[in-house]
Amino acid sequence: MMSILNSTWFIVIGVGVSIFTLSMLWSDKIIAFLHERSLGSRDEILTKLNNMFIETSEKKLTYTMLSLSFGLGLLMFLLFWPSIIAGLIFGAGITAIGWQIPKWLTNYLYEKRCSRFVMQMVDGLTIMSNGIKSGLSITQSMERVVESMPNPLSQEFELVLSKIRLGVSIEEALNDLADRIPEADVQMFVMSVNILKETGGDLASTFTTITETIRERQKLYQKVDAMTAQGKMQGIIMACVPFVLLMVFLAIDPNFVAPLFGTTLGLILLIIMVGLQITGGYFIRKIVTIKV
Repeated sequence: MMSILNSTWFIVIGVGVSIFTLSMLWSDKIIAFLHERSLGSRDEILTKLNNMFIETSEKKLTYTMLSLSFGLGLLMFLLFWPSIIAGLIFGAGITAIGWQIPKWLTNYLYEKRCSRFVMQMVDGLTIMSNGIKSGLSITQSMERVVESMPNPLSQEFELVLSKIRLGVSIEEALNDLADRIPEADVQMFVMSVNILKETGGDLASTFTTITETIRERQKLYQKVDAMTAQGKMQGIIMACVPFVLLMVFLAIDPNFVAPLFGTTLGLILLIIMVGLQITGGYFIRKIVTIKV
């Protein structure tokens, strides 16, 4: 009787029955949560990719997300074979992380593009201000920016000009720009142009004021990044050290760390370790993330 209770398969069956029971009780909430965390972000990713002028299809994105989640999870499960419990735990963890990789990567590229656009606005608005002072219209000044500036500023302004040529009003085209680049400086630029077009005013001096505001804000961002860089690096190192040491021990002496994956106590300690690492990383990120 004791041998049956201590067997790995008995633990697997017990865990499976528990998961099945919980799934039946909260099936709707679980399905909604899993869909939101997996393919539920597909439309958001496609929208941001289109805003970055990256063409892809929903089918390709779906295959990519499945490969990064279930594909990597299955590979991790096979790496831990024949330790079924460890394979299930780490395989499920890698699958959950894999679901988030496309969204994380897309958000990173999107935020980087938006930041680059705002940085280029300093030179772009200076060109527009000089163009308006020389008697050019807003659209003619934007054409000069397209000719002089690199991407992404030239891409976005070219799209605005293309919409205007197709009959879209300047206000609507600029509002679409503000939707694609959800930054405070872009919102300020769009609102200023739309308001001054209706009420009248000196656009050249307004662009100069916006340029000075962007410069001061960038200085503040750079100061905050410099002050928090050390904390961010410490958090990354603290999060990676346990896993690096585990890989080193696995390469040098696998028998030394075998009890972590082959015994119940070892698996419990692994779960606790991963949980503490995630919790510590979360709080460190909250501490070093300063919103201005």
